[in-house]
Amino acid sequence: MTHSSTLLPCIVAGGSGTRLWPVSRATLPKPFIRLADDQSLLQKTFLRATRLAEVDRVLTVTNREVFFRTLDEYRDKRVTKAAPKLDFLLEPFGRNTAPAIAAAALLAERLYGAQTQLLVLPADHLIRDEAAFAQAVSQARELAAQGYLVTFGIRPHCAETGFGYIEQGDALAAGGFRVARFVEKPDKARAEAFVADGRHLWNAGMFCLPVDVLLAEFAALAPEVLDSVRACLERSPLSEHPHYRQAELDAESFAAVPDISIDYAVMERSSKVAVVPCELGWSDIGSWQALGELTPADADGNRIIGETVLHDVKGCYIDARSRLVGALGVEDLIIVDTPDALLIAAADRCQDVRLLTRELQRRDHDAFRLHRTVNRPWGTYTVLEEGARFKIKRIVVRPGASLSLQMHHHRSEHWVVVCGMARVTNGESEFLLATNESTFIPAGHSHRLSNPGVVDLVMIEVQSGEYLGEDDIVRFDDIYGRTPAKVSVP
Repeated sequence: MTHSSTLLPCIVAGGSGTRLWPVSRATLPKPFIRLADDQSLLQKTFLRATRLAEVDRVLTVTNREVFFRTLDEYRDKRVTKAAPKLDFLLEPFGRNTAPAIAAAALLAERLYGAQTQLLVLPADHLIRDEAAFAQAVSQARELAAQGYLVTFGIRPHCAETGFGYIEQGDALAAGGFRVARFVEKPDKARAEAFVADGRHLWNAGMFCLPVDVLLAEFAALAPEVLDSVRACLERSPLSEHPHYRQAELDAESFAAVPDISIDYAVMERSSKVAVVPCELGWSDIGSWQALGELTPADADGNRIIGETVLHDVKGCYIDARSRLVGALGVEDLIIVDTPDALLIAAADRCQDVRLLTRELQRRDHDAFRLHRTVNRPWGTYTVLEEGARFKIKRIVVRPGASLSLQMHHHRSEHWVVVCGMARVTNGESEFLLATNESTFIPAGHSHRLSNPGVVDLVMIEVQSGEYLGEDDIVRFDDIYGRTPAKVSVP
């Protein structure tokens, strides 16, 4: 079917995926988790959007801290054949889905017109049936063209208490229904009744929204959200780059935006909401149990990723991608091993993993925010070892990339090139280092590392000093727009 209005997929990549710790962390959250086919949930969402008919541009709303990793995901050789044009809205910190979608709608209106249909897709959901997805989007577009705010409802196959529900009302054209009401996560008895009556659907958090209708409903139902987001966008200029366009939301004005979901702000209060019931092979991958179900079980009911040695083990999910894991005489456990953290949980407590992440956050523990290997715009660094007054890192700088011109107050650094060529600024000097060559950077010296070559630069960095935290950095110049200034979040 041909539609006259522009369809703009809007991938919303927020949240931290706290129930999937230790793989999902604040600076590398759930959308970046790779599945068995080595594609991330974000990449799968991106490909699913770009394969839709009439799509030639994708808008992504994401956090500033993971922006460059998101670009890497989109540029990966497995997804570059899609090659749509890219727009980005970069949030300085999370403000829930209503501000994100309001900002996306205002930007879409400015760039593509008020008749644009915004297809809002969470970045961390899995859909196995793309043909059914495309059909559901086509149905939603018909309803959106009639002035409805359209949500997608998943036909339930079990009495799930972890999802919200949508009750179908009167039938509409294109196989859709008016929404009679939204229902919060029910208890077991109500969930069973919902499944039995056939009128209730799981709320998938996906929407097809005509921009003009959406903005009018924001103005009528949540004007404080719309006004504050509009004011923020006016202070957030759009910048053009060779391969993408971005608006980085002004942190000071964004801090004044209400923290509220699109459901509470608009969808549950509007009289113009429709739902398309569908069966998409959908999962929100909301727990280790849900993720584990994607891996086939062996004869003992174990689902295994990586190398294990097991004896008398039943009903366990074991993710051991970094090293050998042995288990003996255990049942119904979740075991997830990463280089710097190990999770062991009862399978029926998988929703409570967030309790651990809350405690880590309270302690301001690095394992809440970072992996041992940390992504940066220029490449990665991996902490190999650390102790009192020293830290050893493996640094990888991509071809043509450059770290900021920076200085550290409390530590000195010794750099040894393992592979490739390094261009080094050290105080007033600038020079090249080849493989097996090294240099010493004293504390207080301005310095910069860049890769002028065509292969990855691999370097070992030995830090020493009284304080080795990542916040001991003063940036003087940075090609990625990072600055030392910080805005407190209320």
